[in-house]
Amino acid sequence: MRKLFSAFSLTPATASITSYLTLLAAAIAVPLIAFATFLFVEIEANERKELRERATTDARALGRIVERHLTDMTSTLRLLAVFPELEDGDLRGFQNRTQHILSSHSMYLILMDETGQQLLNTRVPYGTPLGPTSNKDALQAALSSGKTTVSDIFFGKTGGEWVFNVTMPLPENLRDVGAALVLTQGTDQVQAVLSREMIPPGWSAAVIDQTDMVIASSGASGLPTATAFPADPHNGFSRHSDAVEFEHGGEAMVSGYARLPSFPWVVVVSGPVASVQSSVVTWKLLIFGSIAFIAMSMLLAYLVARQLSRSVRQLSRMAERMGRGEVVAPLETRVLEVNQIAVALCNASFDRSEAENRVHLLLRELVHRTKNVLTLVQAILRQIARQSATKEEFQEAADSRLQGLAQSVELLAQENWYGVSMHSLIDQHLTTVGVSLNQRAIDGEDFVLGVSAVQNLGLVLHELATNSIKYGALQSPLGCIRISWTSADDRRDEPGVLLEWKEEGGPPVTPPERSGFGSVIIERHAAAAFSASVTLEYRPDGLYWSLHAPWSALRKDGSSNPLDAVSENLTYKAAE
Repeated sequence: MRKLFSAFSLTPATASITSYLTLLAAAIAVPLIAFATFLFVEIEANERKELRERATTDARALGRIVERHLTDMTSTLRLLAVFPELEDGDLRGFQNRTQHILSSHSMYLILMDETGQQLLNTRVPYGTPLGPTSNKDALQAALSSGKTTVSDIFFGKTGGEWVFNVTMPLPENLRDVGAALVLTQGTDQVQAVLSREMIPPGWSAAVIDQTDMVIASSGASGLPTATAFPADPHNGFSRHSDAVEFEHGGEAMVSGYARLPSFPWVVVVSGPVASVQSSVVTWKLLIFGSIAFIAMSMLLAYLVARQLSRSVRQLSRMAERMGRGEVVAPLETRVLEVNQIAVALCNASFDRSEAENRVHLLLRELVHRTKNVLTLVQAILRQIARQSATKEEFQEAADSRLQGLAQSVELLAQENWYGVSMHSLIDQHLTTVGVSLNQRAIDGEDFVLGVSAVQNLGLVLHELATNSIKYGALQSPLGCIRISWTSADDRRDEPGVLLEWKEEGGPPVTPPERSGFGSVIIERHAAAAFSASVTLEYRPDGLYWSLHAPWSALRKDGSSNPLDAVSENLTYKAAE
């Protein structure tokens, strides 16, 4: 206990893991009780506030959908009012045309005069005797205001169902035809709009008109159409959108409502307040449960801390042995994570030993590779020096060849010295020296070159491309090179390959007066590196070069000592 109290001291002190874990349990549990008590006071009010906001938001969302439906009907009326049949007074043609358009939307068009007498109705054939409208109030309101209006629901005599009208006064130039166009639609269509929207279980939605009559409803309430909306929630519908709480059947309810901005209808979403009370009950149980279990938690934390402290000490001793370079065996404790760490340390100690061995091996391999590359570079420089007359000529030739070798080494490094595909090698060297895609044609099935082949063939390709740019077909914008390879048995009846380089479209080429280091690379070095026969011809239409070699000299598995092959070949040529 002395160590436990020292953890509370303001002076710097160390303590066991048992003390810290016990203190941690108390530090978590005690504030939790205080915080849960505060939440219990606030959460119910916050939940009700969120419920009111959600109900209002849902009512606004449904209101926008109903508003869009009515707006579409209004737009339809504007469109119908400009039909030429109406302007010409051809009511029969106007009815036939509109009846065909509106039939698929469950809407019907009525043309009325100022007294409300129906002049046509697409519910019935043209010429059927018609009476006055059942909703003259909506007609008079539209005519007096000069604006499109939406009526309350009423029972339509012609259709024999509950309907509503969208009435649009006609302009003065059409008043000799009629006073207003009316789109009428059954309330079942508004019902269908509501039914398509997801409403939470136990909740309901309704659309009501100016007289508080239900136009359509969905959800748990199932209010019938043309019945009065309950007075309790409606008493609070005084603002544009809000939520009100009320009692219904002894149960607390909340209603969110929203008035349509352009029409005199209201959308209401209602549900029980109890739908959010489950979290409040959960918090009550949490408070009482935390008080009941706090003592048990402290005791369990202390016991677990002792076991963990013992296991950590064992793990510490194991780490010390590992630090001395030993390969350690895993521990067996009652703590799974400690056992996992012990196994990880055991594996790490073994891996460390193996890694040290691999480092030594890699260092030896690096020394070997570096030595061979430097030998290769030395051989190239000696040959260039023998062929160069001036320092500038030597520098230019050395830069070009070393750049070609560097491109091959870079490709090998990107592939972890595994090998490089034939297409990648060709593309790298031709692109480096500036050969565009429209100046080259590649024909041959791609395959992976061995390390030795990448470096040797890279030198040859770089030399051929450089010479073509300086002296061959690539001097001309119309010149091009064709590289192809096909299987062909070599002179030893082994599986072989014939690699060809053809230049076309350039100036005529002639054999050089003096053979330089480039000729050594593309002829003698290529033949020696691949145990191949090399053909070099200066044809009138362009340079031709071919390499007839066994597949084993080029493919990935063809050489076991890649760096030795290329360095020894060029070293031999340098000595000559």
